[in-house]
Amino acid sequence: MTSGSDGIQTIEGDFTVPDGARFALVASRFNSFIVDALLTGAIEALKKHGASEAQISVVRVPGSWEIPLVCERVARSKKYDAIVALGAVIRGGTAHFEHVANAASRGIADVALKSGIPIVFGVLTTDTVEQASERAGPKSGNKGFEAALAAIEMVSLDRALSKRGL
Repeated sequence: MTSGSDGIQTIEGDFTVPDGARFALVASRFNSFIVDALLTGAIEALKKHGASEAQISVVRVPGSWEIPLVCERVARSKKYDAIVALGAVIRGGTAHFEHVANAASRGIADVALKSGIPIVFGVLTTDTVEQASERAGPKSGNKGFEAALAAIEMVSLDRALSKRGL
């Protein structure tokens, strides 16, 4: 927590994995050539910021449609401080893209709100394979890495809020 010259207190998290924090990475197997890169980035971020392998669990699901259900089960276990949802939904020639992308985003948000456990949305929703590849690689930044950083920050923030009785 910081306090400015105006006396306003700011409560925020940081990017250091809190002691004992556990992270679940729920990753789709569909579009694995993209999702595996996101998963690698997420694991790299967690380790780089202080997580041990024992603090990280990976749960594989068939596709992005299945991510919310598994996130709910993982959240219900109360064994994890944050969940990172990783998938890739790439637009095709039918309405299938909209159904899967909307259901995944809505479902993940619902689980986070109901469980009170941070669930970071690391599901790419792109128009092309090229866009997905850019977001899963080093050029534009790996969105799996970024999602894991958000998870670390949310766990840190949650602990900061708890210390203040919030």
